[in-house]
Amino acid sequence: MNEWTKVCEASELVADRGAAVLVGTDQVAVFRLSDGRLFAVSHKDPVTGANVMAHGLVGSHEGVPTVASPLHKEVYELSTGRCLNEGCGRLKTWEVRHDEQGIWLRGPRRADQLPARSRQSSAA
Repeated sequence: MNEWTKVCEASELVADRGAAVLVGTDQVAVFRLSDGRLFAVSHKDPVTGANVMAHGLVGSHEGVPTVASPLHKEVYELSTGRCLNEGCGRLKTWEVRHDEQGIWLRGPRRADQLPARSRQSSAA
């Protein structure tokens, strides 16, 4: 999907918590960190298939923002969707934009749209 979709008002997002939104037929987990950065990843846990990632635990690993699945605690980078544990797949990611009208998403991103670090790690 190449179009931007408004999903909520900025005031509806609680810092360091996720919110589940619908973009087309995709369930997406949107996160606003306490420093104001915004991230959007698939709401579906790649391991269990359950739509729970918006309820995950926000943290960081080596300074990189992460979310841990609330079910089995696999940890994923919020910017790339890359799993930091072995054998747990990857979360889809969406581009996020914030303006005076609200929070907007576009995606999901293709592998060639991810940051270079993520593409290198997924090719290994």
